[in-house]
Amino acid sequence: MLSEQSAATVRATLPAVGAAVGEITARFYDRLFAAHPELLRDLFNRGNQAAGTQRQALAGSIAAFATYLVEHPEDRPDAMLDRIAHKHASLGIAPEQYAVVHEHLFAAIAEILGDAVTPEVAAAWDEVYWLMANALIAIERRLYAQHENPGDTGGRRPWQVVERVDETPDVASFRLRPADGRPLPDFRPGQYVSVRVELPDGAHQTRQYSLVGAPGSPELRIAVKRVHGGTTPDGEVSNHLHARVREGSVLELSAPYGDLVLEATDVPLLLASAGIGVTPMIAMLEQLALTGHRAPVTVVHADRSPAEHALRADHEAYAAKLADAAVHFWYEHPEPGHPADRTGLVDLTGVPVSAGTRAYLCGPLPFMRAVRTQLIEKGVAPADIHYEVFGPDLWLARES
Repeated sequence: MLSEQSAATVRATLPAVGAAVGEITARFYDRLFAAHPELLRDLFNRGNQAAGTQRQALAGSIAAFATYLVEHPEDRPDAMLDRIAHKHASLGIAPEQYAVVHEHLFAAIAEILGDAVTPEVAAAWDEVYWLMANALIAIERRLYAQHENPGDTGGRRPWQVVERVDETPDVASFRLRPADGRPLPDFRPGQYVSVRVELPDGAHQTRQYSLVGAPGSPELRIAVKRVHGGTTPDGEVSNHLHARVREGSVLELSAPYGDLVLEATDVPLLLASAGIGVTPMIAMLEQLALTGHRAPVTVVHADRSPAEHALRADHEAYAAKLADAAVHFWYEHPEPGHPADRTGLVDLTGVPVSAGTRAYLCGPLPFMRAVRTQLIEKGVAPADIHYEVFGPDLWLARES
């Protein structure tokens, strides 16, 4: 891994780089998009760039990777790398793009830190970058090779919408079949696809949506929540899909990717979601029902109200097919006619959690942090708690 000389230099300079990494990543993206405007137009999420969340995620991943290297010199953070690689593969990131990133990232480091970037410091952080980049390139190469058309397109192909259902006022689900007549790709419950659309200004933007449903269906199904920006712009792709995509429309989808996947197991499970984070949990529940899972399954979900709980009927129906399932729904604004529901935020105090439980979490970051803390207090091992962040992974950004 990191050489001894570089490790000493990185350890000594990590506080200074960590303190400036947010400014460095901001300068990096300014430089990158000035030199390659097509990347902002057709690859990077313009909404995340406007909100600054992509900069935070990049800063967090760099700081976390460097910290891990100096604290665990004989190891590497594979869980973090796998999550990033799956996202990159779904976007079709190619190995040569890492050299472009390197050019502008290190120019930004030199501009922000100035004379502090001695040749020794530059060489040490260059080693950090290429250790991370080459690890990601290797993982992404393996991911591409798993699909029928490996390469830098992420396995994108045309899919026709065969059904659209407005699940709630802000969530629509779409059933899709291959428009090219080829078989459906293999996937695992919990994975997502990237959907690439052309927007009215001619830009091509891509977003990830979890697959709703277990493998084996003749169709793929996704559910899209319309993003209302509030203090930031409305979601470009989600609003485009809601406004323009109907039965008969053709969408461009990547092959399935994602590292939050349901493993074949007979241990107790807890599936916790909030809002549109319910989508991968529906796929997991259907798979558990199809395979006759016998161990206890605890289903936890939080939403604003029952009317805004997308796919609630699926949530309840698949759980009801399991041999031993307990369902717990929390709503900030409950409605009459749902006496079993709970009011407020998720509180697991009175929820039994079996010994040896493996947990899967998906939803807003504050929700997942709160649930993870409660699960650890109940004796669930941290290694058995797995999560998926929709959008840039800011978990690392807030921990670094």
